[in-house]
Amino acid sequence: MITSNPVISTVVSSPSHLASLPHFDRPTYLMCPPQFYDVNYVINPWMAGNLHRPSRDAAFAQWNNLHQHLQRISDVRLLQARPNLPDMVFVAHSALVQHGVAAVSSFAHPQRQAEEQYLRRWFQTAGFLVWETPRETAFEGEGDALFNATGDHLWAAHGVRTCRQSHRHVADAWHTPVTSLHLVDPRFYHLDTCFAPLSGGHLLYFPAAFDGPSLAKIEAAYPVDKRIAVTETEATHFVCNLINTGKNIIMGTAGTDLATRLTKLGYEVAELDLSEFLRGGGSAKALALRLSDTTVTNALPISM
Repeated sequence: MITSNPVISTVVSSPSHLASLPHFDRPTYLMCPPQFYDVNYVINPWMAGNLHRPSRDAAFAQWNNLHQHLQRISDVRLLQARPNLPDMVFVAHSALVQHGVAAVSSFAHPQRQAEEQYLRRWFQTAGFLVWETPRETAFEGEGDALFNATGDHLWAAHGVRTCRQSHRHVADAWHTPVTSLHLVDPRFYHLDTCFAPLSGGHLLYFPAAFDGPSLAKIEAAYPVDKRIAVTETEATHFVCNLINTGKNIIMGTAGTDLATRLTKLGYEVAELDLSEFLRGGGSAKALALRLSDTTVTNALPISM
């Protein structure tokens, strides 16, 4: 059984310390430029066949376009990229943040573990409380753990990159209930590649990525009129790997009418070409880590 760090638990419960934690009145995200982005190794199925294939110029252009769109609806802070850490651009995998507390990842693969020190330092400097995850307990941030729209329930996945034992430990950082889901398709190696809770109470998800008991949990939590099941084609375009702030959605190009369907539900949708990052196994969501609380959604519609 994994127990919380007693020192950290004491600090979390201190009202005076909680009062000093970062507070955001606007949606706020952290991004890391793709200065050193490449596919240098294979740690997910999307990287296979894409070694050194991403174009640095194209990646920068696509990242800049995402950065500009996100700046229109939120504040964006930047993390300095580091040499020899090509996946650092996928900053959302590095932590899960809520109420000024940052649960820093414990990456499953050695190729990404060196990223942790830079994220930990950034959060400490910015005044966040850092919640540590033991090295032997694999956990990969927002990649595998997502709060619901109201921020009072955590969904967490296991099976590929994050171990189930981490779920309760991470949820204890906020004393919140957590539902564990089992991923069974290696193409969808993170929860955020196949599961996206939306602000309007909807859920965008790819059912075939989960086992039967996990689907039952999802269907029990979301009524049928709130569940938006995507096709395999849409799922492999990483449409679930989206950024949702209020009614605004930023996502990679779906190649279908999904954006129109979401618009009919009241969302403002921007589809962007993020194809260079698909080669590394990520899209919009993986490229931006949410720093503000889930309920901070006073964003303006995206101006196209």
